Amino acid sequence: MRSQTMKGTLRGAVAAMALLVTAGAVNAADKVEIIYSDTVQETDRRSGILKEHFAGCLGDGFEFKPYFGATLFKQGTELTAMQRGNLDMANLASYDFENQVPSASILGTGYLFRGYEHMRKVFDGDVMDGLFGEIQEKTGVKVLANPYIGTRHVNIKGDKKIMTPADMAGIKLRMPGGEGWQFLGKALGANPTPVAFTEVYTALQTGTVDGQDNPLPTNKQMKFYEVTNQIILTSHRVATNIFAMSGKKWNSLNDAQKAKVKECSMSFQAAMDKSTLGLEKEMADFFEKEGLKLYKPDIDAFRNHALDMYKNSDYSKNWPAGLLEKINKT
Repeated sequence: MRSQTMKGTLRGAVAAMALLVTAGAVNAADKVEIIYSDTVQETDRRSGILKEHFAGCLGDGFEFKPYFGATLFKQGTELTAMQRGNLDMANLASYDFENQVPSASILGTGYLFRGYEHMRKVFDGDVMDGLFGEIQEKTGVKVLANPYIGTRHVNIKGDKKIMTPADMAGIKLRMPGGEGWQFLGKALGANPTPVAFTEVYTALQTGTVDGQDNPLPTNKQMKFYEVTNQIILTSHRVATNIFAMSGKKWNSLNDAQKAKVKECSMSFQAAMDKSTLGLEKEMADFFEKEGLKLYKPDIDAFRNHALDMYKNSDYSKNWPAGLLEKINKT
C-alpha cells in the first residue's frame, strides 16, 4: 500500500510539473513580440529612456526586442521594412514618409514651430489628426507618439561668424540622406552633404564636411563638439520623431494590448520630453567650458529665408490646404 501511495504521489508530481511546463509554454506563446529598430546607439540616452519607459511599461504580456545603432536596418529603410512585415516598430523621421505621403513634407519644414510649447500644443490637439490619418491610410503605419528630441542648431568648424543664411554659403553641412533633409540644408543657405549618422564624427574630423545640425544633447552624446568649434543657435527645427508601429502588428493586437502600447508610447514621449528639455538647459555651460563659441544669429533672417524657399518650392504644393495656417494660429 505504501509503495502504491508513493507511486501515486510521484505520478501526481510529474503531472503537476507537466502542467507547469505547459502553462509556461502557453504563456510564452501568448506574449506579443515587438521587434524594434533605431539608428541611435544603445548607449544613447534615448535608448535608455525607451527601454525604461516603453519596454518597462509594457509588462509581462510583451517581449520587446530592440536593435540599436542601425544594426538591423539602415537609417531611412525602416518604413519599408515595417510595410514588408520585417519590422514592428521604429522611431521615424517625418522625411521618411514624404515619398509615399507628399503632404507629410510639411512636418519637415524649417521654422514650422515657434518653440517646444508651440509644437506640443499642436501635436496634443487635433490639428494634425487629418495628416496622421492620411499617413496611416497610405503607409499602413500607426502613429503612436511624437517624442521631442531637441531643437536643431548648426554646429561648424572654422572662425567665420554666421549671422544670416548668406554667411552659410559654401559651408558643407552634413544632413541626413533624403530630399527633405537636403532641402532643409539649402533653406539654411548651406551646401548640404548626405552622411550617415554613425559616420558624422569621422566626416567632421577628416574635413569631408564643415558642420552638422543636431539638437544640443545629441551634439554632446555623439561628441561632435570635439571636432567643431562653434554652435550657431539657429533653432531651425523643433525636432520630434514619429514613434510608430506597423499596421500589421497593430491590427494583430486586441483592444487591451493596443491600449497598453498606446499608454507606454505616451509614457516614452513624456519621459523623452522631460529629459530633452532638462539637458538643453545645461548645454550652454557645457559647450562653453569645452571651448566652443555659442551665439544666436539673426533668427528672422533665417526664418524668412527658409520659409520663402519652402513656399516657392514643390513641397508647399503638397501641403494639406489650410494646415500651415492652423499651425500658426495654434
